[in-house]
Amino acid sequence: MLHALQVFTTVVVGVMVGVEFCVAVFVNVITNALPGDNGQLGRSHGARLLGAVMPFWYFTSLGLATVWAVVTWGEPGSALVGTAGGLLIVSVLMSVLLLVPINNRSKTWTPENRPADWQQQSKRWDLYHYLRVAVIVAAFALLVGALV
Repeated sequence: MLHALQVFTTVVVGVMVGVEFCVAVFVNVITNALPGDNGQLGRSHGARLLGAVMPFWYFTSLGLATVWAVVTWGEPGSALVGTAGGLLIVSVLMSVLLLVPINNRSKTWTPENRPADWQQQSKRWDLYHYLRVAVIVAAFALLVGALV
C-alpha cells in the first residue's frame, strides 16, 4: 500500500509539473504570438480554466507528499520527501501571494476593460510562474529520488 501511495504521489506531482511547464514554455508563448487581442483573450480564458483546477491539484499534491513524509518518517528517503513537501508549501505560498492576485484580475479582462498595464502584469505573472515551475520541478525530482 505504501508503494502505491509513493507512485501515485509522484505521478500526480509529475503531471502537475508537466502542465505548469507546458503553460510556461508553450501555451503562453503561443498566446502571446496571436494577433490582435486574441492573446489577451486566450490568457484570460486560461486564467479562468486553470485557476479553477490548479488549486485542487496543488493542495492534493501537498497532501499526498505530507502523508508520504509522515508514514515514512525516519526511513531512508524520508528527508527527500520532507524537502519536497517543503518546496510544495513554497509553491502554494507563491501561488497565493504572487500569482493568484494577478490571475484573479486577468481572468476578467477583455479588450474593453483591461488596464493599461495589462502586459506588464502578464509579464510579472510569467516571471513568478517560471520561478514556481522551478520550485515544483525540484520537488518532483526529490520525490523521484525518494522513490528509487
